[in-house]
Amino acid sequence: MPPPTASAPPAPVVSQAKPPSLPVPTPPGPAVVAPAIPPASPPPEVVQETPPVPSHVDKDAALRKWVDQQNRIYRVAAPLLINNTELCPRHVKPILGFTAKNKYSFSREFIDAAQSSLGLGEELRVMNVLPASGAAQAGLREGDVLVAVEIEPAPQGPDAEHVAAALIGEEMQGRDSLHLTVMRDGERMALDVPLTPACAMALDLGNTDDARSFSDGRRVMVTRGMLDFAQSDDELAYALAREIARNEVMPEARPAMAELIDHLHTIDARTASGDAPAAAQGSYSVSDDSADKLAIYLLARAGYDLDGFQSFWERLESAGQRGIRPATTVASAHMPTVDQTIREIKTKKEDGLPLLP
Repeated sequence: MPPPTASAPPAPVVSQAKPPSLPVPTPPGPAVVAPAIPPASPPPEVVQETPPVPSHVDKDAALRKWVDQQNRIYRVAAPLLINNTELCPRHVKPILGFTAKNKYSFSREFIDAAQSSLGLGEELRVMNVLPASGAAQAGLREGDVLVAVEIEPAPQGPDAEHVAAALIGEEMQGRDSLHLTVMRDGERMALDVPLTPACAMALDLGNTDDARSFSDGRRVMVTRGMLDFAQSDDELAYALAREIARNEVMPEARPAMAELIDHLHTIDARTASGDAPAAAQGSYSVSDDSADKLAIYLLARAGYDLDGFQSFWERLESAGQRGIRPATTVASAHMPTVDQTIREIKTKKEDGLPLLP
């Protein structure tokens, strides 16, 4: 996931008069769910060469905003990932439920800002704790500095995030909890963090003002524009749930979507979203009914309000007609499925039946 950098995920369809938001590369791979999933591919260069950030850009403010947006995604996604293991059997894995970064987690242009505005240095510092996760239950807090994983010292310096993800993934094998040593307010603390079964999908923030969402079989991305468009956490949950459901009903790799997510995740804020891979510009036409139905069940089990689901996608579609590039919407042909599924869930709740499709 990248934060704003004049060279991070491609800037959305930014107008000429408006400076692009800059993204900053985030942890390679696992994200909130990552500690349980070792990176699948070699890490990219930690310190990335990027075009200079325009002098008028407030890097500290841009970076803080990017981190806040990422944290909102994690918070809203938490109940969708943790409360729905019965509905995502293809993706269930144990997670710890936190993210940690150091100053090298961001592009070269933002290393100083990460140090000055976020207080990051060589050590990995906890940036987010997923609500209801094992990390939250164990008392891990934002700001804790990772000292050791079991008996292994926590990595520091460039590439620490990727190395830590691999270390944690290895240490988790055969365990139901993980012993972490952290430094908090100058004191060492030992925490036993239980592993939490979850729909283990990496969560990404896309650097574009287009209100869109994507999934590639293992990752979910919502754009900066989608966060701005969603008027509530329920509406953001609608977009997240739909992509989580797509990954479950269509688990096969989707190269075009993977390329697009990589494109929006990289640090090139000067790249307009319209330049994204052409194959990924259209909408999904396969399994939309089954994905929408599963998404509504995911939302219900996570405690989100279902009544605004249909109107949200209609409003997003309408915004597209007014010239704003929207995310893939729930086509009118699928609305009967949406209505029927919501009625079905309400009936099951009234009858005290399990919320299973």
